[in-house]
Amino acid sequence: MSGIIGKKIGMTSVFGADGRNVACTVIQAGPCVITQVKNEEKDGYKAVQLAYGERKEKNTPKALKGHFKKANTTPKMNVVEFRNFREEFEGQVELGSEIKVDEVFKEGDFVDAIGTSKGKGFQGVVKRHNFGGVGQATHGQHNRMRAPGSIGGASYPARVFKGMRMAGRMGNDRVKVINLEVLKVVPEKNLIVVSGSIPGAKNSIVVLEK
Repeated sequence: MSGIIGKKIGMTSVFGADGRNVACTVIQAGPCVITQVKNEEKDGYKAVQLAYGERKEKNTPKALKGHFKKANTTPKMNVVEFRNFREEFEGQVELGSEIKVDEVFKEGDFVDAIGTSKGKGFQGVVKRHNFGGVGQATHGQHNRMRAPGSIGGASYPARVFKGMRMAGRMGNDRVKVINLEVLKVVPEKNLIVVSGSIPGAKNSIVVLEK
């Protein structure tokens, strides 16, 4: 598995080869710096740690300062580990070297996008679980149109079963969207355009995997 870290710029649309207008997302991916290389002899598995985004030195812990100094780079904001980095990178994976978007992805590839979905706070069952609400109300209960109804708690089982669909915090979760097609790569601006939407708000961090 190989990949890169990036920042979600926003959504737009492009015309495909068949003339269809395709919704897509623009991501500023990299350049990322290799800050650690793990191997089977020392760590028990092969992996490459990439870092992305500048970080103020005064806000960086001393341990991380030393970690980045070893890679001969400035402190970074985001660090992600990729296991089993692609075989063609075998001679190029060196501490401190840069990985650019056009070295990992090309047009026509299919990628997985990982991000943190937008947080929506504490929500009720109509918004969170698509309960019926007003249009499907039954029994004429006054002021109960958006209520969850019975949750099954009686003398048996005398508790609420795990997984019961109830009100609660919605969003702000790690979400992975798979098999998005790479429509365009702009290496001079470190941009990659993928089909469809990806989780997260604008300027949020996104991890792309192959």
